[in-house]
Amino acid sequence: MSHRLKDQSQACDQMNIVLIGYRCSGKTAVGKILATELGRDFFDTDALLEENAGCSIETIISRKGWDHFRGIEKRLVEEVSRKDNLIIATGGGVVVDEGNVKNLKRNGWVVWLNGKAEVLKDRMDKEQRSGKIRPSLTGTDPLEEIKQVLDVRTPLYERAATLVVDTSTLSLREVSALIMKRLPQSLW
Repeated sequence: MSHRLKDQSQACDQMNIVLIGYRCSGKTAVGKILATELGRDFFDTDALLEENAGCSIETIISRKGWDHFRGIEKRLVEEVSRKDNLIIATGGGVVVDEGNVKNLKRNGWVVWLNGKAEVLKDRMDKEQRSGKIRPSLTGTDPLEEIKQVLDVRTPLYERAATLVVDTSTLSLREVSALIMKRLPQSLW
């Protein structure tokens, strides 16, 4: 998929820039670059969730399950999306809840960081080697899991996004530069 921009008619003053996409698509790293470049505060919903819970997402899910995690995520997304002029990096599954998407889009310019399954798996492998563990979503082979989950989530990401950026062959700086190039002037 190429880099596409959809029409968004709502006013842009003080809007958040929201990054959505599958695990390891670059949301956190790109979000930090954008926050620095645009002089905005940065919020990573997964990091906030872990900070509030006092433990990792993996621990939350292993102890209480995915439904409990998604409930916490929903409350956090609702709270963060009430704020203005932020860069928000979301968890990969935030789009599975229609309420999350509605909250984020109410005051957000939504960018889907897309990537090829094989590239995402390579990035996840690198993270795991450095100690960051991401809980399995399906219990299957990692590459097969990515493909299965993307099959389900791609239409959800597509519907939520204002801008789509394929990060498969771009550096984090290139992704950030492309997003800034496509930002409506009022978001600068």
